[in-house]
Amino acid sequence: MNGLETRRRPARVILWIALAAVLVLYGFPFVYLLLTSFKTPLDAIAVPPQVLPSQWTLDNYVAALSKEGVVPALINSVATAVLSTAFSLALGVPAAYAITRYRTPSGRVFVIAALVTRMVPTIAVGAPLVETMRRLGISDTTIGLAIAHTTISLPLTIWLMSSFFEAVPVELEEAAKVDGSDRLQAFRHVVLPVVSGGLAVTAIFAFLASWNEFLFALLLTSVRAQTTPIVIANFQTQFGLDWGGMTALSAVYSVPVILLTLALQRHIVAGLTLGAVKG
Repeated sequence: MNGLETRRRPARVILWIALAAVLVLYGFPFVYLLLTSFKTPLDAIAVPPQVLPSQWTLDNYVAALSKEGVVPALINSVATAVLSTAFSLALGVPAAYAITRYRTPSGRVFVIAALVTRMVPTIAVGAPLVETMRRLGISDTTIGLAIAHTTISLPLTIWLMSSFFEAVPVELEEAAKVDGSDRLQAFRHVVLPVVSGGLAVTAIFAFLASWNEFLFALLLTSVRAQTTPIVIANFQTQFGLDWGGMTALSAVYSVPVILLTLALQRHIVAGLTLGAVKG
């Protein structure tokens, strides 16, 4: 046993080193962004770049949050992402459930078609959406932008929830029907609680799809429904990009997603492991 542990130890060390390298690779850009948000204007454009600020300051945050249109854009971003997530779940969850339970050929074709739509470049549907929203009278509105974002997140929602529903044994619903429940009651009281972790994972992906979206927000909004990614892109002065303001607002914009992920962490782990021991 000791010999086996001795042989495994180098492999574990290599694995931890690889994990640390991946963590640094993924985490350093955000850490550098965060550090830049505390730099003075001269430190932010220093050549060669310096990682740590020579003088820490909160002026970038004060200037960014006091800039006209920033707070309304943050509110628009939250409202749009929440609406888009709600639309995606309301439409995608029943669709995924029907596909996995009825198992019709048309359902399988529908899943494939939903995935194919993810391959279509966003710009290809941007112009038609602009005209559609104008004719419906919802251009430059939060509801219009949320509907546009739903076209991005809905296929992913259907695909993810289909895999989660597949992991739920049909026998659970049959047992509920024996106890007097109909299909809808079995779905609400048996299936949904089992896939709650999957719902959390899907909700986060749908929320992020809207939260980070730029092109639709650029095409479909001008003033009233403008979201934060557009405002961040407009941090331009006569002397060039305002790196301090951009990074400060970007750091603030990251907070809601981080808090949401931490709040749903337990459900996310449950969703990622759903079906891992099936059969």
